[in-house]
Amino acid sequence: MTKRETVYRPYHHPAGGWGAVKATARALLEQSVVRKGSRALLAMNQPGGFKCPSCAFPDPTHHKKIEFCENGVKGLAVEATKRRVTRAFFARHSVTDLSAQSDYWLEEQGRLTEPMRYDAGTDHYVPCSWEEAYALIGKHLRALSSPDQAEFYTSGRTSNEAAFLYSVFVREFGTNNFPDCSNMCHEPTSRGLPAAIGIGKGTVVMDDFDHAEAIFIVGQNTGTNSPRMMGLLAHARKRNVPIVVVNPMPERALIRFTEPQDPVQMSTGGSTAIATEFVHIRIGGDLAFFKGVMKALFERDARGDPVLDHDFIAQHTEGFDAFREEICQQDWDEIVGISGIEKDQILRAADIYARSRATILCFGMGITQHQQGARMIRMLAGFLMLRGNFGKKGAGIAPIRGHSNVQGDRTVGIDEKPTDIYLDRLRDVFGFEPPRAHGHHAVESVEAMLAGEARVFIGMGGNFVHAIPDTPRAYEAMRKLDLTVGIATKLNRGHIVHGRDALILPVIARSEIDRQATGEQFVTIEDAMSNVTASRGVLEPASPDLRSEVAIVCGMARATLPDSKTAWSLFETDYGLIRDKIAAVYPEIYADFNARIRNPTGFHLDIPPRRRVWRTPSGKARFLLFPGLAVDDRIEDPTMLRLSTIRSHDQFNTTIYSMNDRYRGIYNTRMVVFMNDADMEARDIVQEDIVTLETLSTDGVTRRVEDLVAIAYPMPRGAIAGYYPELNPLLPLNHFDEISGTPAAKSIPVRIVSSRRAS
Repeated sequence: MTKRETVYRPYHHPAGGWGAVKATARALLEQSVVRKGSRALLAMNQPGGFKCPSCAFPDPTHHKKIEFCENGVKGLAVEATKRRVTRAFFARHSVTDLSAQSDYWLEEQGRLTEPMRYDAGTDHYVPCSWEEAYALIGKHLRALSSPDQAEFYTSGRTSNEAAFLYSVFVREFGTNNFPDCSNMCHEPTSRGLPAAIGIGKGTVVMDDFDHAEAIFIVGQNTGTNSPRMMGLLAHARKRNVPIVVVNPMPERALIRFTEPQDPVQMSTGGSTAIATEFVHIRIGGDLAFFKGVMKALFERDARGDPVLDHDFIAQHTEGFDAFREEICQQDWDEIVGISGIEKDQILRAADIYARSRATILCFGMGITQHQQGARMIRMLAGFLMLRGNFGKKGAGIAPIRGHSNVQGDRTVGIDEKPTDIYLDRLRDVFGFEPPRAHGHHAVESVEAMLAGEARVFIGMGGNFVHAIPDTPRAYEAMRKLDLTVGIATKLNRGHIVHGRDALILPVIARSEIDRQATGEQFVTIEDAMSNVTASRGVLEPASPDLRSEVAIVCGMARATLPDSKTAWSLFETDYGLIRDKIAAVYPEIYADFNARIRNPTGFHLDIPPRRRVWRTPSGKARFLLFPGLAVDDRIEDPTMLRLSTIRSHDQFNTTIYSMNDRYRGIYNTRMVVFMNDADMEARDIVQEDIVTLETLSTDGVTRRVEDLVAIAYPMPRGAIAGYYPELNPLLPLNHFDEISGTPAAKSIPVRIVSSRRAS
């Protein structure tokens, strides 16, 4: 890196607008699919078409002719690309050669085209037939001394039908080891919310945004991670709805946004200011801030100001008195000191909340990926209860999830801690006794590999080895395995860091036509607001030798369970039969599944808190205590900085679309660390110096990342940020939320151990 190379050019334009239009066109052009991609885009997120392969944000109630965003186009473009990874590619490149390439380079090679098996003798992947691949999987699984020696990972792109069958196959095999991508993002929602409101899902639907009188967005970069949500926020602002944004980084889209579908704004260069109140929180300061807001409300209530919904609290909740007492005893100076927010701004936020008769609170991984993420989410539920913001129009809690079916996978059985009710129904419907012992979540699965207790890993999509923390240890864990299986559309690091035996199984993409013996099939997706819709591909598959997720699950099951009475071959040919079984196992929410899914806009699963029904032990929503003001361990080290790992705008989860991050002004590299300029000055660091970060940990393991370019950025004092997965080596495997096991990637204690001037 030299001073002459361009790394940082601040971006001063609104998010969206012509910048998004140009990026959309560039994505299609780079993959040589302008005509093909443009046709497919007209079917994306439309009735009769396919669901976006990227985020889980819902479609609007009234469909527009164009319903996609810049990052959705990027996701489609890399699926529809003309580039192909063939047997000739693998003949040219050994695995050792491929390991020297970046993740970006690997995925840019294009679509996988046929099953490949690792040949240790030549260090190359070589072609194999589907039946040979299935037979190898069955051989390894049947040879295990216990089913619990296998780990079955699921990516959030997996359809409801495939995820349901996967869960049936694995439980008939005999284990509940289901490490899942949700373990690394919104598991604190799934494990934290039920104790408060009786369900681990959000309570908001799209129409609520049209009726909200205030919106809080906490720890969520909307413009990059769920860009289609920006239209709702812009429309809310045009109704003069206040939007309070709580985040350590000022994200461009939440400051000012131009709607690409607004002809007036596009033609005049206009834009909409989004955040009416930007709360520049310190990392880990969210609990202190929200306790400050609630303390302000309690103080006003004590003075006779009617800012609390005492009727709702009395009729629908328990634990209020202890909750109020704990918050009221917090000291204002400590609240201000830990949150980093002045009391005046906390009082302004409290006033916005007090004046709103219907408030939505949205949150992302800036809340979940902390050591106390699940408890923080319970606190946010309590915050909403104070003014009765459940079970009424325009109000509720909205976890903004990532992958487009990560919530659906969990609903239909991808759960390492299944309930007895579910297991009993599975037994009754399929005629086998499922295992009852809880299985491994993602972190536990890596620990089992390192201990030699896991021997086989099967990944239904995703890039597990770069999604998980502690990258060098994750590599070590995967290389200890007897067999790794990667079911994927494109090449990624998980295919290069593998077990002694390894398979790459190419799958059709969601945008592609799924033809089976009974005709074209469709699958279903559950979005982040519990709406289930059909997804039917429109493009020809990238290769005739691809298989669907459902077909691959059925093939693995037949090879592994030769005596199974489950109708695997029938399920493979007719997905309607799978939906009938889903309805039988989940009659309360999926009754008449095949009939209801004929509705072009799908149907909503029942969310009891929307009806003010609370499936908690007491039958009431619960105010739950979270003593103190800190959500992370307090480390007494004057050199400590708290690191938050983040995505770039040209990224979706571990998939990198380019080496740029337009909105943050970063170009041609991902090896950067964003720092407060005063923190830089205190360490004698100037713009674009090269620094090394090291984790402050107590387990005796040195975790270090070198050659990071320091960028002065409006971060709070003591907070820094850098890209995931490049900085995952700094995240210890044992640094996670204690309730859910989710890695605390948004608050990693680190220090700068060296710096030098760029040459």
